[in-house]
Amino acid sequence: MSREPSFPPLMSGLAVSGQEDPFETACQRAVLGCDAGLIVYNLAPEQLRAALVFAPEVALEQAMGMLPTCGIGFQNALGALAPPEVAVQLEWDGAIRLNGARCGGLRVAASQSDATQIPDWLVVGLTLPLWPASQDGGHARNDTALYAEGCADVKAPALLESWARHSLHWISRWEQDGVAPLHDSWRGLAHGLGEDCQRQGLSGTFLGVDENFGMLLRHENGTDLIPLSTLLETS
Repeated sequence: MSREPSFPPLMSGLAVSGQEDPFETACQRAVLGCDAGLIVYNLAPEQLRAALVFAPEVALEQAMGMLPTCGIGFQNALGALAPPEVAVQLEWDGAIRLNGARCGGLRVAASQSDATQIPDWLVVGLTLPLWPASQDGGHARNDTALYAEGCADVKAPALLESWARHSLHWISRWEQDGVAPLHDSWRGLAHGLGEDCQRQGLSGTFLGVDENFGMLLRHENGTDLIPLSTLLETS
C-alpha cells in the first residue's frame, strides 16, 4: 500500500491489518473509554474498512443521525476524488450505491439500545469493496466495486482521509445549523424515494424520513414510521 492516511486535528487513526474488523475493534476501544474521533481502519488491497467513534451528547434516536451524516460525508469525499460521471446514492439502511449498483455501506452500533437515553458511545463503520469479488463481479448490476466503476485512480488512503474531513464538516454543520441542512443534502442523494419497498415486515411507498431520519412508508391504511435506531447492531 501507499502512505498511511492523516486525519484532521479532532480525529486520530489506528491501523489494523489482516482479518481484524475495524468496526469490532472500534466498539471494543469505545467500551474501554477511548476518545471520540478515533478512526480504526484496515486498508486491504481488495477493500477499505473503517470505523469512527462518537461520544454523543443527545439521545440515541437523535445520535443515530451520524449514520446518514457519514453517508453524506462519503458521497462528498468520493465526489471530490472520482470522475464527475460517477454517481453516488445512499440507501436508508446505510447501503452505498455507485452508478446504481450496491457498493458496500455503513453500519452502526452503540453502548445501549434505549432510543430515549444518551449512549456512552456510538460507532459508525464503513465497508467499501475496491475490487470485484470475482472476475465478473463488476458486471453484475446488483453489486459492484469502486475500481469497477471508473475510479481506478482513487487511492484508499486519500479516500479515507477525505471521508474523515467531509464527515467532520457535516458533524460541525449539524452542531451549528441543526438537522435541516443534513436533511436537504441527504434527500438529494437518497435512493428509492417515491418507490415501493419492504422493510422489517412493512411495505409501502418510501415517502422520505422524519426529523430523526426514521423511514416513512405510506400504504393504503396510513403511514408507518421505522425508526433509524432499528438498524442498530449489537456489539
